[in-house]
Order: sequence, then C-alpha cells, then structure tokens
Amino acid sequence: MHKFYRTIDKRSRKAMVTFLKEHYRYCTMRSNSSSYAHNMKLHGLGFDSETRGKLYDLIQCDGFYCTINDLIYDFGIEHNWLWQAGFNGRSGGYLVLYQGEKKPSGYKSFCPMCGQKNWTSISENSGKCGVCKHDRIDYITPHMVVNTFPSRGTDDYDDFEDWEMYLLRKRVTLIQSFDKLADSIVAEAVYLANEYQVGEEKYTVLKTRAVMVNRQEAV
Repeated sequence: MHKFYRTIDKRSRKAMVTFLKEHYRYCTMRSNSSSYAHNMKLHGLGFDSETRGKLYDLIQCDGFYCTINDLIYDFGIEHNWLWQAGFNGRSGGYLVLYQGEKKPSGYKSFCPMCGQKNWTSISENSGKCGVCKHDRIDYITPHMVVNTFPSRGTDDYDDFEDWEMYLLRKRVTLIQSFDKLADSIVAEAVYLANEYQVGEEKYTVLKTRAVMVNRQEAV
C-alpha cells in the first residue's frame, strides 16, 4: 500500500528544498495555478485486487465519504482553516491543498426556531424573526464563516533557495501534515473495505406533480 508521508531532515536546506520542489502538484480549477496534491485514484494506491474491487463498489454508496470528510474537516480545524484540503479533478481523484480563511460573517443574531440569521442585533429592532416571527437571539461570540480558495495556487513560482530556514521548516511541516492526511484517508478506505460490503435498501421518494383539478372541487 502506498505511503505519502516521509521523514525530512529539517536541519538540511537542501533536503527541504528538494522535498518541496519534487512534491506532487495539481493544477487547480483548470487555471494556471497549482498546489501541493496527491493522486488518490484507486489503481495507483498499491491495493491488492480484492481491496481495490471492494472500494470501486463502496465508493458508489451513500455514506462512504462521511468519515473521510471528517478527516478533511479535522485538517482544516488543525490549521485554523488557513489551510484546507479537498478533492479535485474530473472524477475527484486528487487530494489538493487549498488556501482558505475563517472570518466574521457579519450576522449578529439568529432565530433558534427556524435558524434564520439576521444582520442586526435584537437591540436594534423588534427582535422578531422575519420568517417565523419567533424571538431572535444575539450571538454570544461573532458568527464565523469559512471560505475556501480552490483556484489559488501555492508556491507556484517561489524560489525556495531564498527562503529563511524557519520558513522552510514551517512549510515542510505543513506539507508533511497534508501527506499524513492522505495516508489517513487511505487507511480509512482500507478499514471500510475490510469491514463493509455493498447492500441494497429500498426507499420511497415523495414527489410533487401538477394535476388537473375541477374548479368547484378546488374551492
């Protein structure tokens, strides 16, 4: 099974520069920008044929990516959302390192009944929800929103030879953290392949359609 993380001698400028320069990259959003990435397509991860076959079936199931998305979410939290990860590519086969941010949304209050957010504090108006008329509540701490910049490149044209050593170490540590994420995703996929199989579940879908109704009956 393929492993993405590897140890780098952070006392050596040459070792760190080589690591960053040679790390796999992926062009983001069909732009001229690229970022650090990993090819996560099943055929290239070194799985045995049985495991690979199971995973090709399981990835079609609802819920397969739930725990994997949790790992990606935890990575975002670990880096205060300044660095995030996500799948990219036509078939979502590449794990890409994204830049991001977490900042105040501007919302000051919300409705605990329907969840509607409002730009004003309850002290600034009636305090009633404009949707369900329930009493709104002010946020105790600023409401935050997370943004992702999937088309923004990272270290596209940087000359690492000019970087200070502490900056090199910081960047290598970040990319190693990203590499560990890729390994965790692969390990989780193997766990799912070993513990689960594809089953079938019947469910009913309610749909609304237009029908002809007699005028008198409609009244």
